[in-house]
Amino acid sequence: MYDDFSADYDRFVDWPARLAAELPFIERLVPQAGSPRYVLDAACGTGMHAVALARRGYRVAGADISPQMIARAQANAAAAGVDVRFEVAGFGELSARFGGDFDAVLCLGNSLPHVLTPSALRAALADFACLRPGGVLLVQNLNYDRILARRERWMEPQARREGEREWLFLRFYDFEPEGLLTFNMVTLRREGGGAWEQQVTTTRLRPLTQRELTAALTDAGFGDITCWGNMQGTPFDQQTSPNLVITAGRLWTTDHRPRTTQHVTDIRALQGERRLLDEE
Repeated sequence: MYDDFSADYDRFVDWPARLAAELPFIERLVPQAGSPRYVLDAACGTGMHAVALARRGYRVAGADISPQMIARAQANAAAAGVDVRFEVAGFGELSARFGGDFDAVLCLGNSLPHVLTPSALRAALADFACLRPGGVLLVQNLNYDRILARRERWMEPQARREGEREWLFLRFYDFEPEGLLTFNMVTLRREGGGAWEQQVTTTRLRPLTQRELTAALTDAGFGDITCWGNMQGTPFDQQTSPNLVITAGRLWTTDHRPRTTQHVTDIRALQGERRLLDEE
């Protein structure tokens, strides 16, 4: 899905408004003090958060499972004149690729629900061992407690115009019997008032609730877990908040190698999910 959508992703997102709204929260969470703080943007997409942080003096790296998204991220960094290390890497590959020295790991834009099973979620959270002890994890998901309770299928449409060219972006869910969601993105394009062209892309999501995700973080060795309702630091409310934003601190130490049979099984489950995503 995301390789196909990469060319239009930066048209879909209003980046000036989004970064203005979200960067102050990130900078409060990871304040600069002396030497530049080292931040990993996991599932970075086109890299706009990473680029913005680099422009503010952070040392930044970014990873995404989509090669086309990473290509866009590299182009965005070059256009901004900043040095950001971008790598094609999914959940389960971060520690091996980047090591374990990050002051903060960001997992934004509803990325973690792409992990579809409990075992794959355990492996993804264990992979955040790329945080140094005492480092901070920031996760931004949609509020699936509210979405599931209300059966909210449609999301707000987005529109973009560049001269004579127009885009409309429509997003909706299909609720699957096994509890997963199919996320559908309809992209409509036209030029000069002509006929609309359309593209439909889909992927599957696991709607992570507050209870499930906080329990999984605790089991993975995170503490000081705090839930917010958005990236401005509003308290989380299951019924009304648009997002579930979680901050947590890394408590454990590790040498980044699987230590148990269960951990090996979880890593293999996550690798299997990646192969399925690559085939979509």
